[in-house]
Amino acid sequence: MARQAEVKHLFPKLKFKVGGDKHRKLSNPDGPAGRIRKIQKTLTALFKYERIELNFNRADETRGYVELLIDKARKNGPHDKETMEFADFYILEKQLVHKLFKVLVPRYENYTDSFTSFYMVPRECPGHYFQRSVLELKGNIYPSLEIENPNTKNMIHNVLLDAAKKEYRYKKYKEIAKDMENNSSPSDGVS
Repeated sequence: MARQAEVKHLFPKLKFKVGGDKHRKLSNPDGPAGRIRKIQKTLTALFKYERIELNFNRADETRGYVELLIDKARKNGPHDKETMEFADFYILEKQLVHKLFKVLVPRYENYTDSFTSFYMVPRECPGHYFQRSVLELKGNIYPSLEIENPNTKNMIHNVLLDAAKKEYRYKKYKEIAKDMENNSSPSDGVS
C-alpha cells in the first residue's frame, strides 16, 4: 500500500497551526463556500487596512492564512505560479496583490517571527457574547496596542514621587540626627 503525504507536512513550518484537523465554527448559511468567502473578505480587509477588529474565531482562523500567504510570497516571489494563484484566490481586491509583493514582502524580508499581531479586546458589560479581538500586520503606521509597563522611572509622576520620597527621607534623617544629639548630650547631675 502506497503511503500518502499528509497535507500538514507540505506546508512550511509556522509558529501556529494553519487549518488543522478541525475547522473553527465560522457559521454561514452557504456552508464551506461561505466560510472560505468570510476568510477571503477578512484577509482582503487586513491587507487593505493593516489593522482590523473582529470576532475572535474569525480573526484566529484568518491569521493562519495571512501568515501562510505572506510566507509563500516572501519565499517564492511574484513569479511563482502557485503563489500567485494562492494570492489571487484569497485576495479579492486585485490591487492588493501588488501591495503584497511590493510593500509587505520587503517589509517582512528579515522577519524571523510572525508577521501579524493578535490582541484580545476587553468585553463590554453588558454587551454581546462573542469575544472580540484585533488582528494587525506588524510594522503598520498605527500606534502600538501593547501596554507598556507603567512603572518606568522616566514617567513624570514617577520622577515626582521619587523626588518627594528623597525630600521626606532627608527631613526624617535630620530629625533623627537632632534627637540623637539631644539625647547624647551630657546630663546635668548624673555622673
